[in-house]
Amino acid sequence: MKPGSVIIDLAALGGGNCELTRKDDVWTTPNGVTIIGYTDMPARMASQASAMYSSNMVSLMKHVQGKGKASEFLGNVKSHLEAGEAGDIVTRSIVCCRDGQLVKMPPPPQPTPVKPKVDVAAKKKAEAPSPLKQAVFAALTLTLGVCLALGVGEGVKASQLTTFLLAGAAGYQAVWGVAHSLHTPLMSVTNAISGMTAVGGLLLMQRSNSTAASVLAMIGVAVSAVNIIGGFVVSQRMLNLFKKKGSEDWSSMMLVPGLIFIAVSLTHKELLGPVNTVSSVLCVAAIGALASQSTANAGCKLGMVGVFGALMATLVDMDAHLLYISLALLTVGGSLGLYVGMSVTPLQLPQTVAAFHSLVGFAAMSTSIGSFASNPEAGASMENISAVLGDFIGAVTFTGSIIAFGKLNGNLSSKPLTLPGKNFLNLAALLTQVGLTTVFLRSGEGLYGVVLLFVIALLACAMGVHLVGSVGGGDMPVCITVLNSYSGWALVAEGFLLGSPVLTVVGSLIGFSGAILTKIMCDAMNRDIFNVLFGGINNAPVVKSAGDEAPKEHTETSIDNVADLLASAKEVLVVPGYGMAMARAQTAMGEVANLLRANDINLKFGVHPVAGRMPGQMNVLLAEAGVPHEWVLEMDEVNPTMESVDVVLVVGANDVVNSAAQELEGCAIWGMPVIEVWRAKKVIFCKRSMAGGYADLDNPVFYKGNTDMLLGDAKKTADQLVSKVRERLERV
Repeated sequence: MKPGSVIIDLAALGGGNCELTRKDDVWTTPNGVTIIGYTDMPARMASQASAMYSSNMVSLMKHVQGKGKASEFLGNVKSHLEAGEAGDIVTRSIVCCRDGQLVKMPPPPQPTPVKPKVDVAAKKKAEAPSPLKQAVFAALTLTLGVCLALGVGEGVKASQLTTFLLAGAAGYQAVWGVAHSLHTPLMSVTNAISGMTAVGGLLLMQRSNSTAASVLAMIGVAVSAVNIIGGFVVSQRMLNLFKKKGSEDWSSMMLVPGLIFIAVSLTHKELLGPVNTVSSVLCVAAIGALASQSTANAGCKLGMVGVFGALMATLVDMDAHLLYISLALLTVGGSLGLYVGMSVTPLQLPQTVAAFHSLVGFAAMSTSIGSFASNPEAGASMENISAVLGDFIGAVTFTGSIIAFGKLNGNLSSKPLTLPGKNFLNLAALLTQVGLTTVFLRSGEGLYGVVLLFVIALLACAMGVHLVGSVGGGDMPVCITVLNSYSGWALVAEGFLLGSPVLTVVGSLIGFSGAILTKIMCDAMNRDIFNVLFGGINNAPVVKSAGDEAPKEHTETSIDNVADLLASAKEVLVVPGYGMAMARAQTAMGEVANLLRANDINLKFGVHPVAGRMPGQMNVLLAEAGVPHEWVLEMDEVNPTMESVDVVLVVGANDVVNSAAQELEGCAIWGMPVIEVWRAKKVIFCKRSMAGGYADLDNPVFYKGNTDMLLGDAKKTADQLVSKVRERLERV
C-alpha cells in the first residue's frame, strides 16, 4: 500500500485479518502505512459519528446564519433563494421545496484551482542584499567606529579606551553564544549587573563637596540597590525553574570567591584595583556561562560575586560616616528589591525588567548631574561630555522604561501613540538636545550648567515618553532589548565620567548585549530597528488581504475530537503564544505533555523567537509548568521536520504561525520567519475567537483543509483537554 494509507482491522479482536495488526494499538509501518487494531470499535463509533455529525451541523447553521442572530436564519435562506444563481450555493442546496414548488438544485461547485506554490526561499534569496552592499556597509560602520575612537582618544586615557574596546569585544562574543531559551535570564542578569550604577553613586558620595551632588548620589545608590538585589533574585528564580527534579546543583560553590574579596578588601587595600578588575572579568564570565542550561546557574552566581566585589572594593575605601550612610542606603534599597524579586511571577517578568531598567536610567541621570554639580566647570572636557551623555541616555531610559512598564502591565494602551508629525517632533527634539549640549559645553559653568543639565534631562524624559509611546504592544520585545542596551551605554558614560574601569567594562558588556538581542529580535520579526523605534517611518501601506474577498469557511472541532487525535498520534507539536500566557494555561499544557509522553507519544514544544513579550519568555513559562527544556525546540529546529508531525496544537499564537508571511506579499508580516504549522498532517488552533493577532491580519491557515478551530478560553479548554486526554489514554 502507498505511504499514508490507513488499515482499520475490524477483526482485531479475533487476531486480525492483517498479519501486522497489533491488538488495541495504532502503529505505523516503516513504509508509512497506519494500522488500527482497536477491539472496541463499535463502542467508539457512536460517539465519534455523533461528534462529527453535530460538528458538521453546527458549521452548516453558522454558515447560513452568518454574523447575525439566530432569528435571521430563515431570512437569510429566503434572501439566498431569491437571489438565484447569485445566492449562496450551500444555502440553496439544503432547500428542495419552497411554496409547494420543487427548487432546482444548483450545479455542483467546481474545485478551486490549485495556486502555484511560491518558492519563498528563492524569493528571499533573490531579495538578499548583494555582497558588495554588505561589504560597503561593513566598511562604513568600521570606519565610523575607528573615527569615533580616534576622536575621543584625545580626551580619554588610553587605558580607559582600551578597556572599553576590549570589554565590548569580549561581551560581543559572549552574548552571541547564549541560547535563545536563556534570553530572558540573560536580560535579567545583565539588568542586575547594571545596578553597578551604585558604584558610581558611592564614588560620587566620596568625592563630592556639594550637598546637592551628595543627595543625588545617595538617590542613585538606593535605587541601584533595588536593581541589584531584585534583578539577581528574579534571575535565580527563573533559572531554578529550569532545574530537573532531583538533580543536584552545586553552583553555590561559585560564591566562595566572594569571601576572598572580603578578606582582600579589608586587609590589603593596595589590591582594591585588582579586585575591581577581577570583578569585571567575572561579570563577563557570567554572561558567557549563560550559553547553556548546564552552566547558567553558575553564571548567575558569578555575576553576583562580580557585583559584590566591585561594591566591596568601593565601600572599604570610604570614610566612616559615609560608609554607614552607604550601608543604610544599600540595605533599604536591597530590601525593597528582595520584596519585588520574590513577589513577581514569570508572567510579570517583562514589566518587571522594564521597571528595573527605569531605575538604572534614573541612577545614571542623577549621578551624572551630581558629578557635574560637585565640580561645575565649563568646557568640552571628557568629564562634561560624559556627564551630558549619561544625563541624556539615563533620562530617555528612565521615562521610556516607565512607559514600557505601563504598556506591558496593562496600565497604558498597547496601541502606538500617533501624534501629528511625530517624526518631525523627534528630529526637532534631537536638534534641540544638540543645541543645549553645545551651549552646556561652551558656557555651562556653575549653577547655569546644572540648570542646563536638568533642562536636558527634562527634554530627554519627554523624548523617552514619546519614543516608547509610539511603539505598539507587539513590538515591546524589541523595545525592552533596546532599553537594556541604553542602560549599558549610560553606565559606560558614567564610567568615563568617574574614571571607573569596572563601570566601563560592565556598561559596554550590557550595551552590546542589548544591541545583539535587539538585532536577533528584529531579524526574527523581519523588522527594521528604525521602523520599530520611530513608529513605522517609511513603512509601505499595509496589505490586509490577497484580493480574494469570497467568504471563507473554517471547520470547528470539539475537545473530544482533539483528545482522540492526540491520543492516537505518534508525533505532536505544541506551539505556545502570548494568549497561553495571558490565560495562564501553561500548567495544563504541561500536564497534557506529561500524559502523552508517558504513553510513548513524542510531544515537543516549538517556540518562536518573538513569542511572548520579551525574548525567551515562553521558555520560562513552560519551565514553570514543569516542562523539561529538552522538550522545547526553536523555530529552526521544528520547521524542517513539520511534514512528519501528526498533530500541531497551536495555543494562543497567531502571527508567529501565519502563512500570510509567505503567501501575501506586502502584508504587515511579509517576510517574517514563522513556524510553518500548515505543513503538518493536522493543525488545531486553540484560541478565543477567529480574530487576527497583533498585526490585525487574517490567518489563511484557519481555512486550510487540514486545520480545525477549537474556540474558547485557552485555560478552560486546556483544563478540559487534560481530563479528556487522560480518559482516552486510559481507555486505550
